[in-house]
Amino acid sequence: MCRRFVALSYDDVLEMVVRIEAGLPLTWEPDWPARSFEAFPNAGVPVVVPSSAPEGAGMPRLAVEELTWGYPVEWRRGPVFNTRIETALAPGRTMWSASFERGRCLVPALAFHESHATETVPSVRTGRPVKRQYRFSLPGGEAMLLAGVQEDGRFSLVTTEPNACVAAVHDRMPLVLRADEAQAWLEGDCALLVDRSGIGLVAAAEDGQKAATGIVRDAAAEVVRGRPGPQGEGAANGPGGQLSLF
Repeated sequence: MCRRFVALSYDDVLEMVVRIEAGLPLTWEPDWPARSFEAFPNAGVPVVVPSSAPEGAGMPRLAVEELTWGYPVEWRRGPVFNTRIETALAPGRTMWSASFERGRCLVPALAFHESHATETVPSVRTGRPVKRQYRFSLPGGEAMLLAGVQEDGRFSLVTTEPNACVAAVHDRMPLVLRADEAQAWLEGDCALLVDRSGIGLVAAAEDGQKAATGIVRDAAAEVVRGRPGPQGEGAANGPGGQLSLF
């Protein structure tokens, strides 16, 4: 499951919308990392959604909204923040059916994180073994689009079977999209996008000792700049112990 990713600022996501609509690559910009932030469940994140402007109004086909990561449910302490693509595509009605039919969205990111199934490192806070975290990004630092669904001001990241790069670490991965697949996810037959074996990723292990820099954003905590982020137990369990169905 994905409990942590590096999100872009609202203004940078607006710039990405222009590139997506123009068919341009989402090439890395030098000032993106300084304005990016690590997002955890319950964070407010800029997300790309289809524009509600009437056709012919001269408005962009895509818009940006800040949505909260995770759907609240009565039967869990925290929100559900991952959506299995297999569940969303299955026959019958599920909790994702309405969102999948009318609320597909794009979540711009610089990277996402997964914990290794067996590798451990000493915790920064306790010294006890915790699962090693891996950061996955596109070659050259190009921004990626993560497939999502949204409803009532909330969004969830869609997950799929891992490609070869992620499979060595975890048994699921976010459904990573290329820029030229954006419209297909929003409007087309997304069953054609389930296989992500053709998406090249770069994996980097975190040693559990290096403090996170930049901004960490979570609705349950203040925005923090230049302080250690939750990379030990917190990254393994998620802030507040949020759970996920995926």
